[in-house]
Amino acid sequence: MANQGFYPDNYTYPCVLKACSVSGDLWAGLQIHGAVVKLGLDMNLYIGNGLVSMYGKCKCLDAARRVLDEMPRRDMISWNSLVAGYAQNGRFNDALKLCREMEDLKLKPDAGTMGSLLPAVTNTSCDNVLYVKEMFMKLKEKSLISWNVMIAVYVNNAMPNEAMDLYLQMQVHGVEPDAVSISSVLPACGDLSAVVLGRQIREYVERKKLRPNLLLENALIDMYAKCGCLKEARAVFDIMIFRDVVSWTSMISAYGMSGQGKDAVALFEKMRDSGFTPDWIAFVSVLAACSHAGLVDEGRDCFNLMDEYGITPGIEHYNCMVDLLGRAGKIDEAYHLIRQMPMEPNERVWGSLLSACRVYSNMKIALLAADHLFQLAPEQSGYYVLLSNIYAKAGRWQDVETVRSIMSSRGVKKIPGNSNVEINGHVYTFLAGDQSHTQSKEIYKELDSQNRFVNTK
Repeated sequence: MANQGFYPDNYTYPCVLKACSVSGDLWAGLQIHGAVVKLGLDMNLYIGNGLVSMYGKCKCLDAARRVLDEMPRRDMISWNSLVAGYAQNGRFNDALKLCREMEDLKLKPDAGTMGSLLPAVTNTSCDNVLYVKEMFMKLKEKSLISWNVMIAVYVNNAMPNEAMDLYLQMQVHGVEPDAVSISSVLPACGDLSAVVLGRQIREYVERKKLRPNLLLENALIDMYAKCGCLKEARAVFDIMIFRDVVSWTSMISAYGMSGQGKDAVALFEKMRDSGFTPDWIAFVSVLAACSHAGLVDEGRDCFNLMDEYGITPGIEHYNCMVDLLGRAGKIDEAYHLIRQMPMEPNERVWGSLLSACRVYSNMKIALLAADHLFQLAPEQSGYYVLLSNIYAKAGRWQDVETVRSIMSSRGVKKIPGNSNVEINGHVYTFLAGDQSHTQSKEIYKELDSQNRFVNTK
């Protein structure tokens, strides 16, 4: 262009900066920044926005912030570009801080701002869910992306009920879910075992012809697996045109959760034979499957196989092995493995060992495990209960009373059990002894009636 006598201007540079953003070409972006400064065009709004976006995409967030601060005039695109830069680099809380800064300047975050947050919320939890919700509620016009962002925020912050309710509200408002909406809400269905809604979503996927979609299909497998619907999970897996390691791992995990360890190991081998390289998470899944099914030899083989793929076992892999050996009654071997670990064992590792000691009445190692657990997690009631049960099984009632006294003195209370019931697309959570439900009296009356019927049988 320049060779033919045409020189770039304030219309050309934003286009070229966009190209640098998409390609992640920081070197070219720096040259353009230098050129616009020499020409005095760096004060142009559209060029400034292009620079903010380019630096954000190239992970130079301090430079992006400097450009924004030096711009004599800014619009919503300027701010949203930097919000997107923070979000794309996983700095969710910085992105929210910038949104608050906008509000301090009397600028209202819009649907574009919510959309800018999307890259972060799909994988990251945030410290201020209420602020994101407040931002969402203030939007006069809620785009599909805005709904998707809010659903993802709820899911990634362990708020599955809220995610499901929002998904249903979205449809009431006439907003059609897309593949992103569905991929976001399916983990919530799995967490709540809301299989009825999960099946309705599957029907919607087929009706709207949203397949093939790797992310969506992987989410469907995971949802069915968590709901215990192994055949439906396998049906989704079998019809997939494209698969990745996540697809195979999700299906292996599904077999593991259903106690079908041999099928999990067989699928793991099939994945390897198909040319897929198992990753860190795939080994966790197959080791967990071996643990639940008591496949000690297969578990050892998989654990040793990690070295072949250049994967260093992490704390999760060791936890699976301790659990595997403990369930098989090999308490001493499990304890020996813990002592050989290259990292400090965490409470899950010691917890797995303590659980095994309860089953096999190994008092000596139980006391060692409990001592570590009370240091690592002094407020976790479950470990006190486990130790108390071990003493009770051995008939050491004085020690049972001592454990209960320690719990009382430390203010540790047993966490009540809970269960979820799905009725008409809504999931209700009930805690043991809870009377907060409006129909509690009727529910307990019916339970008493059922118990009397069972006792007479």
